[in-house]
Amino acid sequence: MKDKASLRIELKERRFSLSLGDRREKGCKITVLAESVLKDRQSVLAYAAKDPEVETLVLINYLLNAGKTVSVPIIEKETRTLRLSRLFSVADLEPSTFNVPEPLSKENPISPSEIETVIIPLLGFDRKGNRIGYGAGYYDRFLKDNPHLEKIGLAYACQEVDLVPTEENDIRLDMVITESEIIRF
Repeated sequence: MKDKASLRIELKERRFSLSLGDRREKGCKITVLAESVLKDRQSVLAYAAKDPEVETLVLINYLLNAGKTVSVPIIEKETRTLRLSRLFSVADLEPSTFNVPEPLSKENPISPSEIETVIIPLLGFDRKGNRIGYGAGYYDRFLKDNPHLEKIGLAYACQEVDLVPTEENDIRLDMVITESEIIRF
């Protein structure tokens, strides 16, 4: 089994091997499937994507237009934690820590207790619901503190691996949505 560091390198290469056109086409399919899953959810925390992650702005706009409560994470680099901000418009997002879009100048704090579902970025996943992220543990710590949240990963199908090496602090997903299927765990 590969260690996490070498697996991260391989998965980043897989994702970067997709052309912009492929990422857009697959991203549209993922968005359509995600919309079908999220139509019954009232409050969603969604990551604001940076390239080449699965794009989320169209999904966030769909949720906002459907009258859902939408929030996004703001990275606290010093404490390696996430704070949450309610989002009222994607126009409020601006590149911030790690070039991640965040509503820094229009922050509206929201409590995790007000959220039911979280959309999580990932580098890879397996069929057991394990995910591999970027390695800093922001989401694992946040999810450990908020076990009530439904956890959904968005990924291109090429990001699937046979087995993600796990550690005690890794939190499993409830679902992954790819361009070709909704995988429930």
